[in-house]
Amino acid sequence: MDSIQPRQVIESMIQAGKAKAGLSVKDLLIRGGLAGVFLGYATTLAFTANLQTGMDMLGAIIFPVGFVMIILLGLELVTGNFALLPVANMHGEISRFSMLYNWFWVIIGHLIGSILYAALYAAATTQFGTGTSAMADQLVSTAEAKTIAYAALGSAGMGTVFVKAVLCNWMVALGAVMAMTSKSTIGKIAAMWLPIVIFFGQGFEHAVVNMFVIPAGMMLGANVTIADWWLWNQIPVLLGNLVSAAVFAGGALYVTHGKQAEVQTTAVKDLKKAQ
Repeated sequence: MDSIQPRQVIESMIQAGKAKAGLSVKDLLIRGGLAGVFLGYATTLAFTANLQTGMDMLGAIIFPVGFVMIILLGLELVTGNFALLPVANMHGEISRFSMLYNWFWVIIGHLIGSILYAALYAAATTQFGTGTSAMADQLVSTAEAKTIAYAALGSAGMGTVFVKAVLCNWMVALGAVMAMTSKSTIGKIAAMWLPIVIFFGQGFEHAVVNMFVIPAGMMLGANVTIADWWLWNQIPVLLGNLVSAAVFAGGALYVTHGKQAEVQTTAVKDLKKAQ
């Protein structure tokens, strides 16, 4: 059968987290960088669909193409790793240091890739600064909405951006897990597509998407400083994404299915010893 049982999904999560914790800095930077670029592509594609049709939900339906590319190519997405590595840590397969090591270098890779794509896209959409476009205006307004609009609300704005980040990555991390529920490529795509549409269609806050959108808006003239970007979006969004993935996605699934996975893992180890 194509479907995979939850116990086996948890086992896959543990093994994936263990493998990711063992990657070199080079691999983390390259895979994280490519993931940042691909989510940038997916974001501009979704915005293009929105502008052409006036239907925001169409962009949400299209956006998961970037996530699919990342998962199928075995790249590194920190918002998914926020769920997978804590599960491997809870199972005793990796240390906290190796978990933090992965997250740090993947985030650096995301920033490099996202800002690279932002610079290239800004040059393309403005013909190297000689013109403007509806997309440029869209990126500017989005960057300002994700930063100074929250700042204007003070503590309420900070609470809002954090909660929207929690709501976002509950679904994104689940998307990374859902990809493990099928053996076929089509099954994996369909399973992971669903939660990604849910997050993007409701305008929640995703740290890696924002690593592209906000710098791109700044390059195109948004009234946003680096301090605005990090204080009113990037830091609280990373924290919110981490909490939801580690606790509500990976942690919750491990608590309810992890014991079965542990029994299975122990049985396999005993069988190997007997052989």
